[in-house]
Amino acid sequence: MASREPATGAPSSGGAPPARPDGGAASSAVLEQTVIGSRRLSNLLVALAVSLGGVGFVLTSLSSRLGRDLLPIGHPAELVWVPQGLVMGLYGAAAVLLAAYLWTVIALDVGSGSNRFDRSSGQALISRQAFRQRIDLAIPLRDIQAVKVEVRDGLSPQRRLSLRVQGRRDLPLTRVGEPLPLAELERSGAELARFLGVPLEGL
Repeated sequence: MASREPATGAPSSGGAPPARPDGGAASSAVLEQTVIGSRRLSNLLVALAVSLGGVGFVLTSLSSRLGRDLLPIGHPAELVWVPQGLVMGLYGAAAVLLAAYLWTVIALDVGSGSNRFDRSSGQALISRQAFRQRIDLAIPLRDIQAVKVEVRDGLSPQRRLSLRVQGRRDLPLTRVGEPLPLAELERSGAELARFLGVPLEGL
């Protein structure tokens, strides 16, 4: 009985796209990556802490002004209105305004979007959510010269993936804020460079 050899180029997973840690999906002609925006647990915790601190400072200031404790802990009514109570009120107002900004950014999920690379159409579509509208940028794949991995350590570490595009500034692809793990960054960069057929720079 003649044995049959497996067809070359067939995916080992039975034709299904491999699962990706960043939520993206890949096929033979399309590579799509999901970009996480501001709606992250770390941002939620920061916004919650700023909100509680702001409300606490405002109530402390009001307690000092009215001479009545409005907080269940301590005795803020005993504070002198000028300057202690007044300064507390100013700090509280600034914190409340900052918290309102943070909750707005989280509600809009600013920075979220996707990177879609389509070899059949010859275009890359970069989509991001801004404050007022969604921004869509289409780039011909032939203009992409390289995939860059940028790693900067220090007090403000930066780890990002970007495209070097002919006639344009480098185009960032990864999320803003929380740095990606180095292993994930290298894996995503190598996969994208291999898909586009361009060199991987920075490693």
